[in-house]
Amino acid sequence: MLVDSTVRRELSRSFGATLVVILTIVLTMFLLRTVGLAAKGTVSPQDVVLVLGYTALGHLPSMLSLSMFVAIVITLGRMYRDSEMVIWFSGGIGLARFVRPVLQTAWPVFVVAAVLLLIVWPWGNRNSYDLRDRYAQRSDLSRVAPGVFQSSADGRRVFFIDRESPESTDARNVFVLTRQEHNESVTSAHRGHLQTVNDERWLVLERGQRNDSDMASGERTLASFESYRVLVQEKAVREAQARPPRALPTLQLLREPTPRNQGELAWRLGMLLATANLVLLGVPLAATNPRRPSNWNLLFALLAFVVYFNLVNLTQAWVGSERVGLGAALTAVHGGCFLLALALLWWREHAATLHLPWQRRSAASA
Repeated sequence: MLVDSTVRRELSRSFGATLVVILTIVLTMFLLRTVGLAAKGTVSPQDVVLVLGYTALGHLPSMLSLSMFVAIVITLGRMYRDSEMVIWFSGGIGLARFVRPVLQTAWPVFVVAAVLLLIVWPWGNRNSYDLRDRYAQRSDLSRVAPGVFQSSADGRRVFFIDRESPESTDARNVFVLTRQEHNESVTSAHRGHLQTVNDERWLVLERGQRNDSDMASGERTLASFESYRVLVQEKAVREAQARPPRALPTLQLLREPTPRNQGELAWRLGMLLATANLVLLGVPLAATNPRRPSNWNLLFALLAFVVYFNLVNLTQAWVGSERVGLGAALTAVHGGCFLLALALLWWREHAATLHLPWQRRSAASA
């Protein structure tokens, strides 16, 4: 019908424009945060783009949901302000009739959000954690920037080197300050390089000296060396079983129903159900009075999205702390929102024919 094609066409254009704006804003925020992590040494500068991509993919479902929700409110609200809805209503088409073209436009977004939440979200988090772990567990020599004093991973050693090139593992003019509970040692060497022996990494220093100090007795020892090897203590990369629930596949969350896994599953399913409920909720929230042109309906819609999104996060916390079961939490929050959307749709549909008690009193007094 004409109403279906009109709504689908305008809704598609509005959704595309809204998504571009939201993506631009959110990606800029994520880029600034990722660059900040790289500046703090949490993320490798070479992996900033990868981490940004994984983060954007993880938050894309919420951006798709918000874009579709805002597009519905803007499109139908524009039809209200231009009195197009009055023409459709005069032709016998009620507000509930607009649900069908809205769902026809929104179902591809729902499918994409389902794939992103159930498959891409844990995959992106897993890769992002691996990138951060590999960078955090790199050797102390590769951690050091040339010409800058920098601490080791455990904070017990301070390094200063002049590296021949940023990619090289060889260094010259090496200075290492090591502090333990009662001892302090200062090691300097002309050159140094990394050496791997039987899956163990050694720091080999050449032509240097070491000064050991006993903090309790004050005794000092000075020794010179031509070659000195130090075992670089490196932790193993985090294994799959030690990963947080947000990095686990959805099937593994179902197979291992621990409280934290159930909380993560409640969040993924909750975001999926929220996408569907917001599509239905956007239809009655778009209603406005054409005689009073304003954007209050869009403001209320954004407020509803924020509240709903926080409820999804709150549901994850409740399920993860075993306060509420998974089924009860999903039914209470998302079932309640579904009933609220149906009630608002019915009220908007029959508001003109309702005779409320205060309306009767005002009519009688008139």
